[in-house]
Amino acid sequence: MNPPAHAPRIAIVGAGLGGLTCARVLQRHGRTVTVTVFEREESADARPQGGTLDLHADTGQAALAAAGLLDRFHDLARPEGDEWRVLDFATAAPSTHQGPPSSDTRPEIDRGQLRGLLLDSLTDGTVRWDRAVAGVTPLPDGTCRLLLADGGTEDFDLVVGADGAWSRVRPALSPAAPRYTGVTFLETGFDHCDTRHPDLARLVGNGSMLAKGAGRSLVAQRNSNGHIRAYIALREPQDWHATAGVDLDDHRAVRTQLLRMFDGWDESLRYLLRNGDTGFVNRSLFVLPAPHTWEHVPGVTLLGDAAHLMPPVGLGANLAMLDGADLAHALLTESTIDAAVRAYESVMLPRSAEAATASAQGLDHLVPTTAP
Repeated sequence: MNPPAHAPRIAIVGAGLGGLTCARVLQRHGRTVTVTVFEREESADARPQGGTLDLHADTGQAALAAAGLLDRFHDLARPEGDEWRVLDFATAAPSTHQGPPSSDTRPEIDRGQLRGLLLDSLTDGTVRWDRAVAGVTPLPDGTCRLLLADGGTEDFDLVVGADGAWSRVRPALSPAAPRYTGVTFLETGFDHCDTRHPDLARLVGNGSMLAKGAGRSLVAQRNSNGHIRAYIALREPQDWHATAGVDLDDHRAVRTQLLRMFDGWDESLRYLLRNGDTGFVNRSLFVLPAPHTWEHVPGVTLLGDAAHLMPPVGLGANLAMLDGADLAHALLTESTIDAAVRAYESVMLPRSAEAATASAQGLDHLVPTTAP
């Protein structure tokens, strides 16, 4: 494929951490590249962005260094948040306590803060909000046509699918579909925890707390601004609530059912089930087949969850950001877009296969099938 006569036009579908990292690195170094991010949500504040993330030195932090944002990240990050407490489910007695390391190897940051940091670093107008993408069509000349949900189309030299688990870009490369892991998280939250929920705050500490039994786990993590986010993890069929006759919109009924399911657990841990300030959000966990690979197609590629959806045990966001930085670096250094995508995929695909194995093992550790 011959290089385009014009400045390469790159579309990134999805304004998540990986897509925004890619856009930032391209804008920081690529003055001859134009990049546009298409996002289906109406604004940056359209929905909560989730809990806290630990950014690893060799992945997420390396990507932020490439983006020129590492110092600003450290201004926001909480090194003390990399503390883990593992408690006995029946007594709440500590069985393991891992304090934060002496160096900033994996400091925590709220996902919303990190996304805001990346968004603020982009040129105004880079993100087109409320622009849902319906699909893509690779074209014979090696470019790609973006199909918008409103019926419009735009052609680009490269379309990057950074649009998560249910990617609309992925079908252009792969027929793979996410499958249910057998684990569901119910998310709840506690506001002003040091004053309104002081016993829980002491139980959780500065970082994260884990208690696990057979097919059941409770995870609570300290966020910024005095907030604790908790996840009730269940090894159950995806329709567990229907089988139990529970309406997920009826938070009182959900709470009653969860208390039954966690019978025998220490009351200080069952506090997480009784007293959340935000109700419950049911989140079934899905993964893509591993390894997930595809035959190279000119004009289109994937990064992050669109390429390698895996359980949320600390690897996904870090890998998505590294994907974004690596793809941008290849686009800035290789002689053609096609060569850049091939170089990127040759590194990303085997890396993600290895990470998917580790992530699956991490989920088994987090929510064991038998009591520890």
